[in-house]
Amino acid sequence: MTFSLKTPTSFNLPAVVRSHGWIQMPPFAETTDHGLAYIIRLNTGKVLRFEVHAVDGNLRVSATALLSEVEQDELSHTVRWMLDLEQDFTEFYSRACQEPKLIKMVERQAGRVLRSPTLFEDVIRTLLTTNTLWKHTLRMCRELITRYGDPLPCDIELHAFPTPEQLAQVDEPTLREQCRMGYRAPYVNELAQRVVSGELDLETLKTSSLPTIELRKELMGIKGVGGYAAANLLMLLGRYDYVPVDSWALKVVSNEFYGGEKVSPKQVLSTFERWGKWQGLVYWFWDWSPTV
Repeated sequence: MTFSLKTPTSFNLPAVVRSHGWIQMPPFAETTDHGLAYIIRLNTGKVLRFEVHAVDGNLRVSATALLSEVEQDELSHTVRWMLDLEQDFTEFYSRACQEPKLIKMVERQAGRVLRSPTLFEDVIRTLLTTNTLWKHTLRMCRELITRYGDPLPCDIELHAFPTPEQLAQVDEPTLREQCRMGYRAPYVNELAQRVVSGELDLETLKTSSLPTIELRKELMGIKGVGGYAAANLLMLLGRYDYVPVDSWALKVVSNEFYGGEKVSPKQVLSTFERWGKWQGLVYWFWDWSPTV
């Protein structure tokens, strides 16, 4: 089944797909023409793979299964969220085009950040990135999906991301043993339990009118979510008021602005403070290549 979606002004599908490492984590995949592929479990329980391609200025969405009207509406809404089609970057581009280190990203119409269908999934992905090497993040993600996610009917080797209900049935010791999550296992288990019980409604945070500082507090109320993880999640929610400071940020800011001298997290934050509500996005898309 195929349908189309209109794109906003200044939209570049490959730029969104490659905006960060999510595209390397299953069930995300990049198509040969740099579009998006993903395996999803719809609210009806139907599991399918869909692809998104840029065609004649619009997006063509194709699915491996027939969809009811309700299912198509859900998939359409999901794709729009994942590709951040609703946000207006006019103000950001008008400022960014005045900064030489952001010219390239403006020219390629970058700025949108690839999201998972649900915030639940993005929280778990973010937890898997903390205090570890990227290869271990990918391994944990693969194990989680393969063991607990629903298989794709037309290719049972592929799986959707597990739902909160599915993960709530897996206890902490099992997560530790089977997915080798280490200290993250209790965080994932508790998150799933809170979502299933209704104590935590993550999806409402997508459209929350809370000031960013309050939204950050909500996110940091999730066990395992510290300042770095909260800043990443805020960016995925379209809030760019915070810079995700990790070892990479300390390194590149040191080399770019401080001549290689050791810097503190506070210095990283002060470097981008002048960009106000866009500072996280500026950091994310800054051209870190050495100036000749």
